[in-house]
Amino acid sequence: MTQPHVAIVGATGAVGIEMLRCLERRNFPVGKLTLLASARSAGKKLTFRGEEHPIQELTPESFAGVNIALFSAGGGISRDFAPHAVKAGAVVVDNSSAFRMDDTVPLVVPEINAADAKNHRGIIANPNCSTAIALMALYPLHQAFGVKRVFASTYQAVSGTGAQAIEELASQSRAWAAEARAWDDAKLSTPPQVYPHQIAFNALPHVDSFMDSGYTKEEMKMENEGRKIMHHPAFKASVTCVRVPVFRSHSIAISAEFEKPITAASARAVLEKAAGLDVIDDPANKQYPLALDIAGRDNCAVGRLRADCAMENGLAFWVVGDQLLKGAALNAVQIAELLV
Repeated sequence: MTQPHVAIVGATGAVGIEMLRCLERRNFPVGKLTLLASARSAGKKLTFRGEEHPIQELTPESFAGVNIALFSAGGGISRDFAPHAVKAGAVVVDNSSAFRMDDTVPLVVPEINAADAKNHRGIIANPNCSTAIALMALYPLHQAFGVKRVFASTYQAVSGTGAQAIEELASQSRAWAAEARAWDDAKLSTPPQVYPHQIAFNALPHVDSFMDSGYTKEEMKMENEGRKIMHHPAFKASVTCVRVPVFRSHSIAISAEFEKPITAASARAVLEKAAGLDVIDDPANKQYPLALDIAGRDNCAVGRLRADCAMENGLAFWVVGDQLLKGAALNAVQIAELLV
């Protein structure tokens, strides 16, 4: 495949649009482009390399001649339509959770396990956004010091939920400002539509659905997917996922325990050499990764490096990444790059 025919499924969504931008920005050798979405989006147009491309309705017959199909339309769509794409001869790079834990499907972060992509049987899975961002910092440390377990809290942006969540945060913020309320009177009377509670001026310890264990499905992804990506079946992760009133970029606080002794200095020396990762770690000058600064950037960033005072061979750190890019669209395009 030198100039592949590329299809984007879910082209009008937040991630689909970022996929299109990544293909253009990274000069991906697209020979032909097909944009697919639901029937209500059919006929709309998106611009790629100065030309308008019409949106087509997704059907089982949409993949004739397609070489690479980038999916970002939800797990149900992936389960229903990815087999049709594979049957038509395409390689599917799927951004949903539909195939991530399938033993026959590689789960890939190119900076970590690019070689796994070679073992695909037509489908390659993109990891969960928080998992990908966390592992960008954790995996280089694992290679050097051998990670045993992590305790983590995520601070996840609303754009991870989609366009309606972005609008909900914006509209709630505007409503509060328009009413000129006092700072301590921030609870709105209008019921939320996307989240179970108001997201503006709030923090919701609830991302994805709850399991019998008390964890959410989102919280277990870091352990389950981390084991698969790092080829580390003994890896353990206790995670609390929190949705915060940030539009874009996820932030994650991690305390990690390692097999070998680790210091902030030795960790920094490793992280400064890691691909796709910037070290921003100068707390004396108030320099550390911020969601506002990392939004729109390909690289993730790590900072607040310090010895963890509660565990032996422990390191605490803060990692931030744009979940629409490294957490989704960019990682998918990087996987596609491995195929060509």
